[in-house]
Amino acid sequence: MTVQAQEVATFGGGCFWCTEAVFAELKGVSKVESGYSGGAKANPTYKEICTGLTGHAEVIQITYDPSVLDFEDLLEVFFATHDPTTLNRQGADVGTQYRSVIFYHTLKQKQKSKYVIQALNEQNIFNNPIVTEVSAFDKYYPAEDYHQDYFANNENQPYCRAVIGPKMDKFKKLFKEKLK
Repeated sequence: MTVQAQEVATFGGGCFWCTEAVFAELKGVSKVESGYSGGAKANPTYKEICTGLTGHAEVIQITYDPSVLDFEDLLEVFFATHDPTTLNRQGADVGTQYRSVIFYHTLKQKQKSKYVIQALNEQNIFNNPIVTEVSAFDKYYPAEDYHQDYFANNENQPYCRAVIGPKMDKFKKLFKEKLK
């Protein structure tokens, strides 16, 4: 029996606590890690990211088995679980660090991302055009340990109950066939 090679996807959809919680629940996903990508500063800290001056976005890096879940499945979940039509904003989180972004690792990921965005725009799925950035992956820096598995470790924290909990409920209803 051959083992399928794992692939990696890197998405920014606002606060990484929210996006990490969603993607960690998908069948075929073996790892989701919160971090920073897209900026020039090497080894940024959360405090530096929060200034909006590093150029980095809060992202998640997803390791997945494409024989169980393909990149288009990930894109479907990505676009359904955040607002890709607001520039540098997700809800109350404002700044370039919260931008909607896909950092593609392969030409195939770039092509699929652009195709899905075009299709969603043509179908008028959202009230406004999608502003998600599609950029080549360069570097990724893991976030500090306390950001990893944040929702799982802090489910009763007020932000988690008010923001992430309802997002998770909606996600689980929409994608119940894709859950672990």
